[in-house]
Amino acid sequence: MQSNHINYVEMAACDLEANKRFFEQAFGWSFEDFGPDYTAFKNSGLDGGFFRANYTSRPQNGAALVVLYSDDLEATLETVHLYGGSIEQEIFEFPGGRRFHFLDPCGNEWAVWSKL
Repeated sequence: MQSNHINYVEMAACDLEANKRFFEQAFGWSFEDFGPDYTAFKNSGLDGGFFRANYTSRPQNGAALVVLYSDDLEATLETVHLYGGSIEQEIFEFPGGRRFHFLDPCGNEWAVWSKL
């Protein structure tokens, strides 16, 4: 750990079990529960957790957008869809790469990007 660097991120999730299943299957994340209302995730690039709440994280509401990286954007989009993610924005190009946006089972918006 480095002082003054982002170390951990927490997000709301209305259904912890559904989100855990989705991220385990789609991205290979692992989880550790801390009581009935909190689960921590690992193997995601940056550790964090989901707390039980009926809120959603969406950039159009002022929330930060968490962006994942993929070596194969099309395969990742298929995997997200296969395991219950909802594609919010299909693959599009931007300076330096391509990406798509999706909603997890609790309605939080995420993005996945890849180099051109």
